[in-house]
Amino acid sequence: MLKIRSRGNETVEQMLKRFKKLCEKEGLTKEIKRNSYYEKPSERRRRQMRKSIRQSMRKQRLGQ
Repeated sequence: MLKIRSRGNETVEQMLKRFKKLCEKEGLTKEIKRNSYYEKPSERRRRQMRKSIRQSMRKQRLGQ
């Protein structure tokens, strides 16, 4: 659970902006968007496969 506390003279808009940024950083917005519609099991496997390929490619680049 994310909590945002007011910093001194911070406005509500500034707090909301920090909260949205924190949610995006935690991956919460992406998770909500992904769960907002039905995803077929074949699409889920395809997405996970692409994710694992991207991660392995990133590890190879960092290892060099």
